[in-house]
Amino acid sequence: MKKRQLGSLEVSALGYGCMGLDSTYGKPLERAEAIKMIHAAVDRGVTFFDTAEVYGPFTNEELVGDGLAPFRDKVVIATKFGFGINPDGTRYGLTSRPEHILGVVEQSLKRLKTDVIDLYYQHRVDPAVPIEDVAGVLGQLIEQGKVKHYGLSEASVGTIRRAHAVQPITAVQNEYSLWTRNVEHNGVLASCEELGIGFVPWSPLGAGFLAGAITADTKLDSSDFRSNVPRFAPEAREANLALVGALKQVAEQKGVTLAQVALAWLLARKPWIAPIPGTTKLHRLEENLGAVNVQLTVSDLNAIEGAVSSIPVQGERLHKAALELVDR
Repeated sequence: MKKRQLGSLEVSALGYGCMGLDSTYGKPLERAEAIKMIHAAVDRGVTFFDTAEVYGPFTNEELVGDGLAPFRDKVVIATKFGFGINPDGTRYGLTSRPEHILGVVEQSLKRLKTDVIDLYYQHRVDPAVPIEDVAGVLGQLIEQGKVKHYGLSEASVGTIRRAHAVQPITAVQNEYSLWTRNVEHNGVLASCEELGIGFVPWSPLGAGFLAGAITADTKLDSSDFRSNVPRFAPEAREANLALVGALKQVAEQKGVTLAQVALAWLLARKPWIAPIPGTTKLHRLEENLGAVNVQLTVSDLNAIEGAVSSIPVQGERLHKAALELVDR
């Protein structure tokens, strides 16, 4: 597995998004099977694993902690804070009050079975708390040795700059893929490059759509988050399949899969980008990791750009309530 630098943090070129192992996409894997998937990723060279307290909630961190315990000194664990979560798992909005962060970091450390979190993201920016206060608390946690690196997720350029001025940011995490390219136009990618901040695309395969796993006729269970996302409404899916068809032509010419084209495109954007695709299937894991060996030529990239620019994506990337929490 090739390596990449997120600021001063070295990670595998492709990480592993653990969210779907026990939540979000309908029926979760059995716990033993989920841990097998984590071990399979480690065996294949993945060193970068992404989770969050809100996944489950709480259970995903526990799963990742158990799965990575035998390899703790060989892997990078990233997790996130920022949602108010009651003991019963219900949420009460966003909160990044300093005292809240100091409390939840201890809980995440315990669930992850570790003494230090390698990369600690603010999951969503809390408009009620100055970002300078949040960055200051992360600086304290880094000084105390409980956190190694500070990150932000779905933050605006202004917030990134203000936070970075107080405590250097190692990585910014946003949705980014061939059908979600906001960060190319809102200044986030450019600011990361200017400031030496790494970038971590979540949902790099469009929640499976860019891998060809979803069609206009696919039935989504009500427990699958995609069932509430406008982009996955039946009429939008049918229109967006034109994009998949165009990418399929490039994939067939290269002798690779759709997923590999989509991930290779991201890897070709910048050397400080490390996507975190997730999967519950071993053959998909191996397929995804094969993207690091796919070399896209200038001709390939031009063909992809031409296809994407000529096919407008239908539907918002998140449901309305989730969209209100981004770009703050």
